[in-house]
Amino acid sequence: MRDSRAEALAQILVRYSTKVAEGDVCVIQSTTAAEVLVQAVYEEVLRAGGLPIMQLTTDGAQAAFYDLAGDAQLDWVPPTSEWAAESSDVRIAIMADVNARELSRADPKKQARVQKARRGLMETSMKRSAAGEYRWALTLYPTHAYASEAGMALRDYEDFYYAACLATDGEPVTAWERQSDQVRRLADWIEGREEVHITAPGTDITLGVAGRHWIPCVGEHNMPDGEFFTGPVEDSANGEIAFSFPASYGGRTVSGVRLRFEGGKVVDASAEQGEDFLIEMLDTDEGARRLGELGIGTNYGIATGTKEILLDEKIGGTVHMAIGMSYPETRGENSSAVHWDMVCDLRKGGAITVDGVELQRDGRFLV
Repeated sequence: MRDSRAEALAQILVRYSTKVAEGDVCVIQSTTAAEVLVQAVYEEVLRAGGLPIMQLTTDGAQAAFYDLAGDAQLDWVPPTSEWAAESSDVRIAIMADVNARELSRADPKKQARVQKARRGLMETSMKRSAAGEYRWALTLYPTHAYASEAGMALRDYEDFYYAACLATDGEPVTAWERQSDQVRRLADWIEGREEVHITAPGTDITLGVAGRHWIPCVGEHNMPDGEFFTGPVEDSANGEIAFSFPASYGGRTVSGVRLRFEGGKVVDASAEQGEDFLIEMLDTDEGARRLGELGIGTNYGIATGTKEILLDEKIGGTVHMAIGMSYPETRGENSSAVHWDMVCDLRKGGAITVDGVELQRDGRFLV
């Protein structure tokens, strides 16, 4: 029997996040491990009158690709991926890892090469989304791998995850709209400001945000959600930041990351684990050493790190920064094949000051 919470999450993704309507071409991307949620989303798209297309991969396909692919295969962009980015109306992506270490031995140079080859897909998707031509949503399906990374039994992780998505609400389709007043208010408050100063143990960094647009995140793209973000002025970041939680990208994990910025550019980078991979990603292209996003988490229902950025970047009392590509709707201008979020915890001795006014102290908002 299908978990009713998976059905509720499917309703949120289709009816609220992406608002699938009659005739919308909807691409559903995942792995076979997420069959329960994929099937629920597929059926919900049909009920909404959409035209669903499934793109499923098998467990282990990514590891095999980086192990076996030659240069021509690494550079090849599947026509189906190009078509989906250029022509579909909706994309719903469901992560479903069954092995959190599947790509731990993948060659970082190969991964960087694939990122470069597929840069156009990310640029097209972001531009179409900013123009309102393309709706997308990203979530995950609870697996043993995610539960293990979070230090939970699968049943406990399922309870935690579905609750974080508000899939346990009696009226799930309207739940996010009903619970998003604070994040909208905070985004309105910070709009039009010029400088953000962030301090914490090992962290003292300033970023310019003049002329940039702040976006409240209320479940329309990420699920679960709860943040407001912008694209910092590209040459404005100065100072150092120590990221608190492990950060995964392309199936690889780094931890203990420290970055130092001068004139907006990363001039020094280190990591306690995965430093070689971090440097390889920073050297992907010119834009990979600049920030494309500054986000402030507002979801106090997610209290501890899970080693999954989809959740960790939303934790109330944290900030996250992404090296690489900016979202056009923020008026950010940084261009890169990379967009990698990392999280800094401010709940013990941290603060956010905006144009001299303290927005947050020890993880709690003051305005």
